[in-house]
Amino acid sequence: MRQDAYELLGVGRGADERSIKKAFRALARELHPDVNSHDPEAEAKFKRAAEAYEVLSDPERRAVYDRHGWDGLASGGFAQGSRGFGSFSEIFEAFFGGDPFGGARGGGPGSVQGGDIGAEVEISLEQAARSASVDVAYDSVVPCERCHGNRAEPGTPIETCERCGGAGQLRAVSRTAFGQMVRAQVCDLCGGEGKTATTPCSECGGQGLRAVRRELSVDIPAGIADRQRIRITGRGHAGERGGPPGDLYVVVRVAEDERFLRDGSNLVAVVDVPAPAAALGTEVTVPTLEGEETVEVPAGTQPGTVVTLRGRGMPTIDGGRAGDQQVVLNVVVPRNLTSRQRELLAELRDSVTEENMSEAVSDSLLSKVRRALR
Repeated sequence: MRQDAYELLGVGRGADERSIKKAFRALARELHPDVNSHDPEAEAKFKRAAEAYEVLSDPERRAVYDRHGWDGLASGGFAQGSRGFGSFSEIFEAFFGGDPFGGARGGGPGSVQGGDIGAEVEISLEQAARSASVDVAYDSVVPCERCHGNRAEPGTPIETCERCGGAGQLRAVSRTAFGQMVRAQVCDLCGGEGKTATTPCSECGGQGLRAVRRELSVDIPAGIADRQRIRITGRGHAGERGGPPGDLYVVVRVAEDERFLRDGSNLVAVVDVPAPAAALGTEVTVPTLEGEETVEVPAGTQPGTVVTLRGRGMPTIDGGRAGDQQVVLNVVVPRNLTSRQRELLAELRDSVTEENMSEAVSDSLLSKVRRALR
């Protein structure tokens, strides 16, 4: 005995068309062999569910089935697969949630969204810190200005496509194990427009589109990092058959600055301090994004000492607190000494005691590295 069609779909005998379609979609997602590969009977179950759906979704066949069952359909000349699944679009929607022959976002049937474009621009660290407006040049496909995208020479007629009858699509019906399937493809004569130009546009050769060089002023937000992208909607290639344009993606390259190393929103600068000056204490000039600044170097400063300038780093792109600037004091031992300098340093060396070195040893460079790595 063949299983009841209503039981196969899990609906009552009084179910309306919407409930039947909803039940079949749920079963289709669950039972389709491509999805349910672990069940060896998935294909057979899917075929039975599909057959039940093609019966119950057709009012005439459903009425015969309600009165006489499966035998009534066979004797009444309703061969399996005579109607199929209602339409291929319904099956596609059952699995993927949309009509495969529908248009792209914002377009009509057969419309094609334009492609995206990538461009690159380089800015300085100062521009990245303060925001900037830069010009970006790129190649783009746009509607032809002469024919306004309709492909015809101005003043000449546009006729309905003879091949597709104005539909813009060519459809072919075939029978499969699941019933009747409809395939559609863009008409190769009119390119999906549904109409043809008797005299193609002399500017674009009947394409309706042409490549141009465009330039756009792009606002760079403060705090942007190297290789971040800015998306500009609708500035990509033009769409086809009423489809929307694509987007422009601008990759921002922040050039290296010889004065700074960037660590997120923080900046790091290295300043040389002569060893004698570090021992006695001094002042050094430090570069910042706002200009040079004087920083005090306490007496006895050791190599690798870090002075932090709060809020003097890079701004954050989300508008939060700016980063800091860390100044690394690089204590430099002098070279190429004169005779007098050697004498003075020798005298200093002989006068240094363990007491002078105790603080430096206790806070050695190795200790600083260990703290930084914690």
